[in-house]
Amino acid sequence: MINSSTIVFITGAYVSHACWDQWQTYFQHKGYNTMAPPWPGKDADTKTLRGRYPDKQLAAVSMDDVINQYIGIINKLPEKPIVIGHSFGGLFAQVLLNRGHAAAGVAIHAVMPQGIIPYEFNFLKSNLPLLASLNSTYLMPFSRWQFAFTNGMPLEVQQQTYEQLVIPESRKAALGGLTKAAYVDFAKPHPPLLMMAGTEDQCIPAHLCKRVYSSYKDRNSVTDFVVKERNHFVLGQPGWEQDAEEVAGWLKRN
Repeated sequence: MINSSTIVFITGAYVSHACWDQWQTYFQHKGYNTMAPPWPGKDADTKTLRGRYPDKQLAAVSMDDVINQYIGIINKLPEKPIVIGHSFGGLFAQVLLNRGHAAAGVAIHAVMPQGIIPYEFNFLKSNLPLLASLNSTYLMPFSRWQFAFTNGMPLEVQQQTYEQLVIPESRKAALGGLTKAAYVDFAKPHPPLLMMAGTEDQCIPAHLCKRVYSSYKDRNSVTDFVVKERNHFVLGQPGWEQDAEEVAGWLKRN
């Protein structure tokens, strides 16, 4: 049984932590205490963060810095929280769960841990621009937002969400996924973990998510996998309430 009433929402790369606003309200109405802390260097609104681009301070942020900040926040809480992460946040949720910092984890369309080699074409097309100039920041252009996050959605929605959410990213932090910072021991027993994937997700394809799910080996640990017809903008895509409800139901059942 998951014995926690606290949820820490963990944001992915490229976007503001405001992407969790609706999810926080939803789970607060369910009786949970929630928070969605921004990554280091991203504690500001979208307009302010874009105004700093290129940002040397943000460019210096590593994946270890991000994970350690979440650990510091969790250590100050009165109980181990449930960690719910999207994209890179889904990777961090798995890392935190694996290190013993969480009562349960939900990884939504999550980046793969270290050692899972991504060969899916759409993943590479969505994320290869991060490989250039390690010690710099990257602001996703609108055309890539259309391809990697909001494919299949109306143009006006793509434009509106781009202006509301897209912020500069630390290439150093994102490429930390190739380092031991992103390590997960797949054989280690762990608290309940739910992994979610989307058939229309071009940034983190469902096939890649399924390969990560299949890597978990401890049969005595709860590890569940759900696939739906969603793109990478799953947190704000029409029908997000159904996904939040599924997560809430899973938390109660476990």
